[in-house]
Amino acid sequence: MVTTSDSPTPSVTASDASSGHGGSVSLDTSHPYFLHPSNSPGMTLVTSTFDGRGYGGWRRSLLIALSAKNKLGFIDGSCKSPPPDSPSFNLWARSDDMVTSWLLNSLSKEIVSSVIYSKSAQVLWTDLEDRFGQTNGAKLYHLQKDISDLTQGSSDVARYFTKLKLLWDELDSLYSSVTCSCNCICGGKVKLVKSLQDERLI
Repeated sequence: MVTTSDSPTPSVTASDASSGHGGSVSLDTSHPYFLHPSNSPGMTLVTSTFDGRGYGGWRRSLLIALSAKNKLGFIDGSCKSPPPDSPSFNLWARSDDMVTSWLLNSLSKEIVSSVIYSKSAQVLWTDLEDRFGQTNGAKLYHLQKDISDLTQGSSDVARYFTKLKLLWDELDSLYSSVTCSCNCICGGKVKLVKSLQDERLI
């Protein structure tokens, strides 16, 4: 029987190992290898497929969905593949293939064709991050220009703020990889946040 521990790799008894694909294996529902009966390779985790635009929002939606299903470890590398001769390898491979299918289902056909041969969900995710998740000058320029050019016009306050907030959030996503996580004691981070808030208020 599979037992859970601090390690993402479960231990399997000899009787379970002899079943090959783990037919008699019982997994705790909180284990990353656990797949609910309602889960299927054809599931779509996000409402819209990613076609190369709006990567920040798509990425955020997908991370939330994978977190809810306890499968983030398959894309961030924390749930590593056990050795091929390990009794738990088939369990890991099954879950990894499921996550890979979910990722492919959330991509446009053009992008799918470029990542279909990825060896794992983590490799697929890293490929997307490298291609679409990097901050670039052109994207930063267009976001800043859209923010500067946006006016309320005939829109009500709620609709105007929604458009502005969407641009702000997309801009924040560009800087997410350079955000400082240190414990600040000089007050510099507080002043920086206040300066950003004042800029957006203006």
